[in-house]
Amino acid sequence: MTPAVRVPEELSARVPVEQRGPGLDRDAVRMLVSRGAEVAHHTFRELPRLLRAGDLLVVNTSATLAAAVDGWVGHARVVVHFSTRGDDGRWAVELRESDGRGTTRARAGGPAGTEVCLPGGGGLVLEEPLSGRLWWARVTGPSVPVLLREHGRPIRYSYTERDQPLSVYQTVFALPSADGAGSAEMPSAARPFTARVVAELVSRGVRFAPVTLHTGVASTEVHEPPYPERFAVPEASARLINAAKAGGGRVVAVGTTAVRAVESAVGAEGPVRARAGIDGLVRAPAGWTDLVVTPERGVRVVDGLLTGLHEPEASHLLMLEAVAGRVAIERGYQAALQGRYLWHEFGDVHLLLP
Repeated sequence: MTPAVRVPEELSARVPVEQRGPGLDRDAVRMLVSRGAEVAHHTFRELPRLLRAGDLLVVNTSATLAAAVDGWVGHARVVVHFSTRGDDGRWAVELRESDGRGTTRARAGGPAGTEVCLPGGGGLVLEEPLSGRLWWARVTGPSVPVLLREHGRPIRYSYTERDQPLSVYQTVFALPSADGAGSAEMPSAARPFTARVVAELVSRGVRFAPVTLHTGVASTEVHEPPYPERFAVPEASARLINAAKAGGGRVVAVGTTAVRAVESAVGAEGPVRARAGIDGLVRAPAGWTDLVVTPERGVRVVDGLLTGLHEPEASHLLMLEAVAGRVAIERGYQAALQGRYLWHEFGDVHLLLP
C-alpha cells in the first residue's frame, strides 16, 4: 500500500523543533492521532492523557552512532556510511558522494575489490553486495567504534539545514553498548520524549519495556525492504509485554524498530535468527531478525504505534498498515498533508491507536 500523496519539500523538518524558537523542547512537536478512520490533532506533550494505566510503551534503547566518515577512492572523495556489523567482523557500508552542500548523494556501488582509504591510517575493501547500494566490507586499521568516535559524524540528508552534534540524534532512552554497537540512523520516533513526559506517563500508570534493535542506513533515494538487523528483547521486557497483554493493557511500540524487535520475539527461542511464532507469547531472543512486517503477515503483539511520518514510497508504510489498517493510514496521511505536518527525523509524529 502506498498513499497517493506527494510530500512538498517545504514540509521537510530542516532543524530540530527546539531550534525553531525560544522556550521549545523536543516534546513541542505536533502529534496526529489516528483511531481507525478518526483523526485528531494534538501536541506530543498531550501523550500522557491519550494513554491509560496498564498501557505499555515498548522503546528502543539503541544509541545513534556517528556513522558517516570521509574517505577516498584513489583521488576521489567519498563518504562512507557504516551501517551494520556482521558476526564475521565485516561491516555493511554504503559509499556516497559529497554534494558540495555538506550532505551527500547516491553513488554507484562497487565493484568488488574497491579500496577506500579512511582517516587515522585505516581502510576498507568492498567484498560482496548485501542489499541495494550496501556492501559487505572488510575494515583494517583502528576498530570501527574508535574510527567513528574520532572521525565520524551523524548521517545527514539533504533536507536538513546544517550539521548537528551527535547529542541531537540521541533519544532519552539511548544506552551506550559495551561493544560499541548502535544505530546508523536515529530511532527517531522516540526523539520527542523528554524526562517530563516520561515522568508524567509513569505517574499515570503507563509502563515502559526496553528492547534493542540496531537500525541500519535508510537512504532516502531508494526504499528497499529492511535487511537483517541485530536485536535483543530482555527477559524482563518479555514478561512486561506478556503481562500487559494478559491484563488487557495496550502494547504501543515507539517506532517501527520496536515493532520489528517485538514481533520477531513472538515464539522465538534462544539466540537464534528469530522468526515470529504462532503462540502469541513474547520470548527473550538475541541475535538477528530478517522479519518484514506486512499487512499479509500482520502483527501478533503490538496494538498501537507511535511513529514519524514516512515518505509515500517507504517500506515502513506496510508495517503501519499491518498495525492500523489501510484506511487509518490513508486518512492520517491526508490529514497530515492538509495540516502541514513536518516529515523526517526532526518532524512531527503519528500515534496509531486501536
